[in-house]
Amino acid sequence: MKHFSDTEIRAAVRERYTNTVTAAASSCCSGPNDGGTDSASCCNGGYDPAQLQTIPAGADLGLGCGNPTVAAAPRPGETVLDLGSGAGVDCFLAAKKVGPEGRVIGVDMTPAMVDRARENARTGGYTNVEFRLGEIEALPIADASVDLIISNCVINLSPEKERVFADALRVLAPGGRLVVSDIVTDRDVTETERADMDLYCTCVSGAETESVVHQLLVDAGFVDVSIDRASVPFDWGETRGASVTVYSATISGRKPAA
Repeated sequence: MKHFSDTEIRAAVRERYTNTVTAAASSCCSGPNDGGTDSASCCNGGYDPAQLQTIPAGADLGLGCGNPTVAAAPRPGETVLDLGSGAGVDCFLAAKKVGPEGRVIGVDMTPAMVDRARENARTGGYTNVEFRLGEIEALPIADASVDLIISNCVINLSPEKERVFADALRVLAPGGRLVVSDIVTDRDVTETERADMDLYCTCVSGAETESVVHQLLVDAGFVDVSIDRASVPFDWGETRGASVTVYSATISGRKPAA
């Protein structure tokens, strides 16, 4: 059975999301050959259409599984970091919450996404938002410099989730919060499913159970960890032939105060 290296996984994910920007190809909810046509049915991100009217057109590529800015409730003046920021939808929504005294930083490993997000920021006149190229396992962010971390359907794509949460803790200020939307499964993914790169890149076989995600956060050093799983599952795991059922979840934790 094929076991992919971390490098191979990142390359496949980067290619998939480069295609999303440059060729309107499949999103996290789309199969390898459907051209992204089913994305609106399962990955609308839970955004209020009125919200999306207030940000640059093209910032929402339909890649999310929740709306982390609602659960996270960014506060005026805070510094917010978005892991896997894509074309910038959650960064722009957060920017409105933190105001001109606050700051929002998006980090994404796909150059085409960063380019799109920067153009969206330029056309939208966002002076308190910036986008950086980098991997979420090794963030290009200074220690203890962030008040809030958000993310939307990205951490499941990382082959090294323990590094993601460890580096998230590093960059958070004491007492800082992590509030992300991501995918959890109802049972362990099988080895066969782990070896299916299409399932990995479409947010199925890289996901973990609630208990595994909870332990990863605790092991990284987070406290007050909670996972609020949606009551209704997404259907794209089953329709892709996976044995697991996948759910959107709001995952949160806090860095201990100094």
